[in-house]
Amino acid sequence: MRRCDIHRLHLVTYENGLKLQQKLVEMRQQDEIADQFLLLEHPPVITLGRGGDAANLLATPEALGRERVRFFETTRGGDITYHGPGQLVGYPILHLGEGNRDVRKYVTNLEEVLIRTVADYGITAARVEGKRGIWVGNDKIAAIGVRIARWVTSHGFALNVSTNLDHFRLITPCGLHGTGVTSIEKLTGRTVPLAEVREKVERHFADVFQRELVERAATIRLIKILVHDGDRVLLLHRRPERGNFWQPITGSIEDRESPLEAAHRELHEETGNGGVPEGMNLTQSFMIESQYLASRFPQPIIASEVTYSARLDSTLPIRMDAEEHDEHGWFTFAEAYARIKWSDDREALEQLEAGLRGHAGARALFSDVHESTRHREPSSPLVRETSE
Repeated sequence: MRRCDIHRLHLVTYENGLKLQQKLVEMRQQDEIADQFLLLEHPPVITLGRGGDAANLLATPEALGRERVRFFETTRGGDITYHGPGQLVGYPILHLGEGNRDVRKYVTNLEEVLIRTVADYGITAARVEGKRGIWVGNDKIAAIGVRIARWVTSHGFALNVSTNLDHFRLITPCGLHGTGVTSIEKLTGRTVPLAEVREKVERHFADVFQRELVERAATIRLIKILVHDGDRVLLLHRRPERGNFWQPITGSIEDRESPLEAAHRELHEETGNGGVPEGMNLTQSFMIESQYLASRFPQPIIASEVTYSARLDSTLPIRMDAEEHDEHGWFTFAEAYARIKWSDDREALEQLEAGLRGHAGARALFSDVHESTRHREPSSPLVRETSE
């Protein structure tokens, strides 16, 4: 059995997922790494595959903004689909060696993994001729869209576990009229932990694809603290030689240190003030390309980052670490969105703003002030630095 590294990731923005896949595909094509299998969740996002019909996006940009759903044009096969929390997304990065270079067989095997997984919950799913994915009657429970370059796969599948099915009303799923969507929780009528489904997917994936799955833990563990005064957020500017961008407070979790202990320490070190970090129930995963970390860690560097918020009086002096940062500022959320560089920072700030203002009364969070609602897949990874 061939080795396949498995990455059990947390919430991954669609942009960061694309960058990580691109890096892993390049490394796999050059035989620098073994096969890889990414399992993760995305924030709410609608993606349109190459050759898909943009008319299958039914929602206006304003409606997407109200629902906090993004839209991307991407390079996978298939038409239009939705990703969001409660949906298990799998991205296999496999080299289809001699004798296995059969795209149809590869997709059929992905479907088999999913059919076996939902069968563990008493759900009978099937393939439908001319329609990729797996179906329960007239309702799709899992979507599939893949890309293969130099016989290395990317993109993959999305299995609805406890997904917000209302968001599928924003699109014509897969461009198919007269069909519906469903989920494991809807069909079983009970709460189903995503981690439980992930374990079943892993077992069936190993059996169907004849792979030995080897866990790859996060390379580095980080915390992020969103400091705010109720209306504005504190951002620090990294020195030009350390990246030259604005960011919230971030830092590494040291040995024998809990994430909360690291948040308390970093809050004091980067502001000179005390404070009470509060958990946001948000852990994110992303890739880092860093000249400071490359010599210490194997490539690629994949980080997990736990996010906290902390209220601070904005009239207090800020005493930041001058070796890393050369400027700080208090900004409205709109101003902060215009300054930050990374999509995971944006996602965290949007969750903080929604929490502070209440989702029902919050303004559309996707205004043109900080970013267009429509995106195209980036062509290459960006370079990211982090504090150590």
